[in-house]
Amino acid sequence: MRILDMFVKPIDRDIKGVIKVGQADEENIIQELDEYVVTRELAKHFRDFFESYKKSISGHTDKMGVWISGFFGSGKSHFLKILSYLLENKEVNGKKAIDFFIDGDKLEDSMVIADIKLAGGISTDVILFNIDSKSEASAKSNKDAIIEVFMKVFNEMQGFCGSLPFLAEMERKLAEDGQFEHFKGKFAEISGSAWEESREDYYFIKDEIIRSLSELNIMSIDDAKNWCEQAVDTYSLSIERFADMVRKYCERKGKNHHIVFLVDEIGQYIAGDTRLMLNLQTVVEDLGTACGGNVWVIVTSQQDIDEVVSVKGNDFSKIQGRFDTRLSLSSANVDEVIRKRILAKTETAMDTLRLLYDQKEAILKNLITFSDDANKKLYKDREEFALVYPFIPYQFNLLGQVLTAIRVHGASGKHLAEGERSMIALFKEAAMRFMNESEGILIPFSIFYDALDKFIDHTHRIVIKQAEENDKLVHPIDVELLKVLFMIKYVKEIKATVENLTTLLLSKIDEDRIKLRKQVEDSLTRLIRQTLVQKSGDVYMFLTNEEQDINKAIHNENVELGEIINEVSGIIFQDLIKDQKFRYNARYNFPYNQIIDGRYFKNSQSADIGVHIITPYHETDFVPEQLMLQSSVEGNVLVHLPNDTTFLEELTEVLKIGKYLTKQGVNLGKTHETIRRAKEDERIEKKQRVRIFLEEAIKHADMYVNSGKAGISSTDPAIRINEALEKLVKTKYNKLSYMESAPTLIDVDSILRNPDNLTFQNMGSAIPNRLALEDMLGTIELFSMRHSKMSMKSLMDRYSKAPYGFVEVDVQWLVAMLFKQGKISLSVNSQNVSLVDTNISDIVRYITRREYVDRLLLEKREKATERQIKSVKEVMKDLFSMTVVSDEDDALIKTFKARGQSKVAEIEKLLVEYRVESRFPGEDVLKKAKTLLREIGDNNDPISFFQFIDIHKDDLLDLADGLAPIIAFFENEQKSIFIRALKYIDIFNNSKTYVVDKDLIAIVESIKSVTDMTLPYSNIHKLPALIDQFAKLHTSLLEKEAKPILGEVEIDQNQVMDRLNNESLADKFKEQFAARFTELKNRLEHSNEVAAVKNIRHESDALKLRCLNEVADYEKSMRALLKEEQGKTSETEVVKKFRNLSLRNITMGKTVTIEKEKDIDELLQSLKRLLMKELGDHDDTVINLLM
Repeated sequence: MRILDMFVKPIDRDIKGVIKVGQADEENIIQELDEYVVTRELAKHFRDFFESYKKSISGHTDKMGVWISGFFGSGKSHFLKILSYLLENKEVNGKKAIDFFIDGDKLEDSMVIADIKLAGGISTDVILFNIDSKSEASAKSNKDAIIEVFMKVFNEMQGFCGSLPFLAEMERKLAEDGQFEHFKGKFAEISGSAWEESREDYYFIKDEIIRSLSELNIMSIDDAKNWCEQAVDTYSLSIERFADMVRKYCERKGKNHHIVFLVDEIGQYIAGDTRLMLNLQTVVEDLGTACGGNVWVIVTSQQDIDEVVSVKGNDFSKIQGRFDTRLSLSSANVDEVIRKRILAKTETAMDTLRLLYDQKEAILKNLITFSDDANKKLYKDREEFALVYPFIPYQFNLLGQVLTAIRVHGASGKHLAEGERSMIALFKEAAMRFMNESEGILIPFSIFYDALDKFIDHTHRIVIKQAEENDKLVHPIDVELLKVLFMIKYVKEIKATVENLTTLLLSKIDEDRIKLRKQVEDSLTRLIRQTLVQKSGDVYMFLTNEEQDINKAIHNENVELGEIINEVSGIIFQDLIKDQKFRYNARYNFPYNQIIDGRYFKNSQSADIGVHIITPYHETDFVPEQLMLQSSVEGNVLVHLPNDTTFLEELTEVLKIGKYLTKQGVNLGKTHETIRRAKEDERIEKKQRVRIFLEEAIKHADMYVNSGKAGISSTDPAIRINEALEKLVKTKYNKLSYMESAPTLIDVDSILRNPDNLTFQNMGSAIPNRLALEDMLGTIELFSMRHSKMSMKSLMDRYSKAPYGFVEVDVQWLVAMLFKQGKISLSVNSQNVSLVDTNISDIVRYITRREYVDRLLLEKREKATERQIKSVKEVMKDLFSMTVVSDEDDALIKTFKARGQSKVAEIEKLLVEYRVESRFPGEDVLKKAKTLLREIGDNNDPISFFQFIDIHKDDLLDLADGLAPIIAFFENEQKSIFIRALKYIDIFNNSKTYVVDKDLIAIVESIKSVTDMTLPYSNIHKLPALIDQFAKLHTSLLEKEAKPILGEVEIDQNQVMDRLNNESLADKFKEQFAARFTELKNRLEHSNEVAAVKNIRHESDALKLRCLNEVADYEKSMRALLKEEQGKTSETEVVKKFRNLSLRNITMGKTVTIEKEKDIDELLQSLKRLLMKELGDHDDTVINLLM
């Protein structure tokens, strides 16, 4: 049975493949109405629309917008025209539009039919237009482009000029005044041509317009001239004015008159331009507000309204509210229309095809297959096969996707003005190509290209044309395959794999798929060779001429092997295997070197273990035996990838594209932005495929560890590598097991603060990590044998590497334990660290802080000898009066220093006594003891400590003997006796010039003989008796010396009292003078020194003179005061000046020896000279000489 004979309606009948909103001839209208298929989806759309529309008939509504969306070729324009026919109540050949739906049973819902009739029964002006066609070429750059188009079609609907809105304003005014028809007649009479034919040439017919207006007395000649000159400049249009104009028009047309603007392709016209979207929003909003639902705006768009208005930073919620009715045409709707309008078959054909499906069902299921990632519809059953034959179900949806993609990427642009290329026409034309074939054929997807050819832009068409003329592409499949590759180039829903391409080229049910697949592969090879197609992984891509040139340039980019290996390293060690360290367990993480074909991924890799990936690009073609040996030599995990260079070739392409884009990116962005983005996407996609290739390669790679092939069952790359590393670590770090516990910093602190001595001997097997401690002690001993100390950093470095792999806190714990056990010595900045002298917190800080890692030095600690320990014990026994049982070095040091510190403190207290009395015995001994004990206390080196005490043992023992009596001296009454003795010695010394008593002198010498001794302690008992003897004799001497001096003091006092000869003087001076002499006599009575007693005589004489002088001065002042009161004295009167002199003072207390009269004369002459000197040359001086 021929394909032609299967269909109910002739497949070769004339069907308009392009629906144009401007076509209005009756033949087209009849076909459009008669053959319009109302699917279930469309039936719902009709119901939703007319339910919303009738609200404006029976009342008011501001929700007067309808948004119709659907992909390219989905029938939006056709649906829009049908709505216009129904709203206008269009009549063709005497038949109303609604009758086509009733008679043809297109609509079965009586409610919908009633709503349609209601809408068609009211007065309605329908304005159907393609906005891109009606818009001026440069109008889209104008923010008011939407309102200008609406004004244009509104004017045209009324018969006014559309292109010249200012002229339409004149026409409207004339029409409102009832003058428009007269004007047109007058203009025709004057110009000889109809107004409608001439008005577009406004600037050439101004004179005729002026004459017409003036002759009809509409305007004077001058006014008409002025209007013609100024009309263009004075014309302005606002959305508010337009809405008011439309409202007034509806009111003039009568109650409930409607206007419906049906706008095709508004979404494409706006195309994301926020200015145009704002303009549309304002137009619709003002029309809704002004007209109350009598004016509707129905638009079509490929995108739904939410997608169109989703412009960042703008609020288009108002327009969304106006377009409350939203109708979306899906691909399922198109499928149904095509099946009913084009593919409807006779019953005979349906039976034939059902039987054919039953016969070929298994073949069809095996024949028509897609790769897993392509979700395409196939024949569900015999019924669907009969309905869509000779097409395949996937073609409906895929062709819609192709049309949308071509519209965006590969359309020439003229369809924008002429309407859409209908999918109905494409399927009809494709079926016509095979209408003379019999059942059994299938329509290959490539056939659809021919119907689209004239809609495709030159950039893409030229490639197909050139391929058709290429004499190296002699096989028909080459061009057909190229057409398919072009059509699906921008369709994301299907990948151009060999399997999918084979399915798309199937042309008959009995096709040998294997043979066809081979033909496709060979054809792809030829197309690639001609640079018409590019392979990316298992996907093939159609190339334009520009893309071909760019691919050639990319191919010529140079990529070094090192760059490829470095990129592979990045993917493996940063993407697939993200951990930079191998996690052996929760505590131990081991860094490992990352190597690809002998090249380190990053510089400065010095780990003990590594992962070495060997790719097919390695210079050596290894055999298993070599790899086993190599794994032992390197100490790495060897990962031998399968010998498949696909991923390396892909990666080379990635690098070449990257280099090209880096060099040409700016230029490409200016001229070929789409190609640049495509190449960037291709680079990313290839890199992702390389990652997958590498992941698969590692899954199946052979791994070699420790001279053997590792049997690893896991397929996860990271897990496989980790399992291999685990095997390597167990061998490489074979002493890691020495650390039996997992100590923390808290444990380090606890060890050092533990008061017990944590040795193996006193704790048995309780101390963990014994092997690690012994190993570390051996290492430190080895350094010490070489007379060098080991730094903490060196120790850390050694034990962090193989074969140990300890973490820092492990090493810190081991050092702390060895130090606590006394096995090692520590020093920081050349200062010894000691558990005895150093603060525990400081020791913890030295061991655990990184700042000390270079400064903390360790060495094996030497033990004190038995003799040295014995010496320390002897000294402690004598010096500190204690017996020590322990022989442990640290215990002895700690105890000695503690007692020594106490002893020094005791000595320092005693030394304070010498600041008060320096003659106390034993100061030198105390100072020496203090110096020696401090020197011992400051010695932080254990061995030096014991050596020093051993060397100075005798000195220390002597000190012990010397300190005892000194301490006893200060603690008992010896000190007070000694102080009394020193006191009497001082009393004697102060008066010894006057003491001539031999007995007293002898007693003092006896006392001094004791106090001057270096070691007086055994003779101090003699002092009390001597002190008592001294006191008695000294007291007797004082009494003897004081008696005559007391008499002299009383004489001096009497002389002074006698001078107070009148009452006024006595009142003023008597009491105070008496008090002065009383105080002097008291001192005489209580004085305990002879010198002080003797000195009282001189003090008495001086006091007498002082008192007399005070009296004389007082009398002088009184006389002067009296004379001042009595008046001035005469010039001849002489005022006498009195002076009191003591004979003792004059003679300076000299002793004169008198033997002869001559001696007396000489004494008198001497006194005369002294007195004359005191008297001077004046006659006014009177001397009172006191004897």
